[in-house]
Amino acid sequence: MQRNLEELMGALAPMFVRVEPRLQAAKYVRAVMSDLPKRNGWTIAEQVGDSNPDATQRLLNRASWDTLGTMSAIRRFAVTRLDAAARPGSLTVGALDESGQEKKGTATAGVKRQHMGCAGGIDNGINLVHLAYVRAGAGHTLIGSRQWIPAEQISDPVKAITTGLPLELTFATKGELAIDLLTDAYADGVRLDFVAGDEVYGECTTLRTFLEEHGQAYVLRVRATFTLTLGGGTCLTCEQAVAKHCKQKRTWTIRSAGDGSKGERTYAWAWIATTSPTHYLLVRKHRTTGELAFHYCFVPEDRPVTLPRLITAAGLRWPVEETFEFSKDLFGLDQAQVRLYEAILRHTVLVMAALAICAVSAAAARRRTDTQAPPPTRTDQLPPEDPGMIPLTVAEIKRLFNAAATRTPSLEHIAHWSAWRRRHQARARWFHRRARLATAYTQLS
Repeated sequence: MQRNLEELMGALAPMFVRVEPRLQAAKYVRAVMSDLPKRNGWTIAEQVGDSNPDATQRLLNRASWDTLGTMSAIRRFAVTRLDAAARPGSLTVGALDESGQEKKGTATAGVKRQHMGCAGGIDNGINLVHLAYVRAGAGHTLIGSRQWIPAEQISDPVKAITTGLPLELTFATKGELAIDLLTDAYADGVRLDFVAGDEVYGECTTLRTFLEEHGQAYVLRVRATFTLTLGGGTCLTCEQAVAKHCKQKRTWTIRSAGDGSKGERTYAWAWIATTSPTHYLLVRKHRTTGELAFHYCFVPEDRPVTLPRLITAAGLRWPVEETFEFSKDLFGLDQAQVRLYEAILRHTVLVMAALAICAVSAAAARRRTDTQAPPPTRTDQLPPEDPGMIPLTVAEIKRLFNAAATRTPSLEHIAHWSAWRRRHQARARWFHRRARLATAYTQLS
């Protein structure tokens, strides 16, 4: 793990103009890998031994370094090492999804009331589109990210300046941001067997056209109302197509779409051909509730296409949810207490670096640390005396590394930060009270 950390930070060195931001970036990555319960400018600065948060805030807001170049270096590092840890021929999937961060107020780049998965509904926050690299049997990590910015903020010159939006920034849908991420990945030599995503990406005609023009196979979720052209030129929605062509039990196959935390995720599956020899509808049915999910698939004519292969590709989209869980709970992806567009992206990139280091370390150790006993074959089978152990996970890798590398800060350092926080909070309280007085005077007059 230490070797992976050193190798990645060495690869990032050319992205920095000066040595000070480069060293501060290494400190930042190490801090988000630590066991801090909350990661912001104050806690990170205290964790890395700084006397105040100035260097951390400068790194995110004003320092000169190539943010997208750093993302590219992380991408190449992660993909190369996940591929090295995988079995030959295992599928590679680029999983597209967005992740939100709840925010207060209106001063942050991209903030508005919108659907936030993390909040379970409509809330105030920001959204970022991510590309995850999933290598079957090895692991997964984030390799690309772009923030979605509402059109009204880009067209408002005051808002654009105060939130640090680039002058050349134009409005892009989430599907168009996904195209940017995939373009960057292809430029870095990333090769994907499939691209997978939910309805946001499956309904984006521009994204599907881009993928097909690049000969990129995909398995994208679509809504029940998505229209297909079947044999004879018949146009049906996905729901209608299933009702017409999947009445018989023999049209459904029971297969696992991959392992979950408690075992295999087993569903009933069916697929329906369209008039195009390269397009298919893959249907997943819950075995208990009967709930249906629809995937629109494209596979170029020179590529192998089988039902098990499409099912595997569809199942490999789900690890992106685990990637988000790791990124947020273990590395603070959603704890960026910054407002500017570039600062949000820089925090995201440095968290991606921390996640990649742990993900490739877990992938390298996967085979030799997986000692699980064989699964049961009968319902009356007795449990083994020794169940063995599951392979080392990202969370366990991080925990062990911190146990070996964490140093206890001096009492002087702890006392310094106690005084710094109290003084800063007293100053903030004084200004807050003065603002309250001004408000009271305005109301009286």
